[in-house]
Amino acid sequence: MIGALNLAIIIASLLVAAWAGFAGFRDRAPDPVQFAGLGVLQVMVLAMGVVSLVALLGGERPAELETFAGYVVTTVCWPAVAFVLGRMEPTKWGSVTVAVGCLVIPVLVLRLEQIWG
Repeated sequence: MIGALNLAIIIASLLVAAWAGFAGFRDRAPDPVQFAGLGVLQVMVLAMGVVSLVALLGGERPAELETFAGYVVTTVCWPAVAFVLGRMEPTKWGSVTVAVGCLVIPVLVLRLEQIWG
């Protein structure tokens, strides 16, 4: 796995989580900046998924392939889920949902690193 890409995903996710959490703290609904951040995050995790797939096709294998595949699919889908749930709730709780969704992504990425290594 590429460490720099994973680090960028973690940092971007924490930044979006902080922005959304601050908006929720101020009783604000999700704004376009949060959704743009989720879009950028989605592109980044898709890139991570492609890099993982290329590494698997190149012959590299994690210790637990099935677990790794499950985590990759979950990680790739997670920003889209946070986006949809944030859009469904046009109150401060939508911002809180986006923040919590973004806080899950670093955990998933770190777990992927553990499984791969």
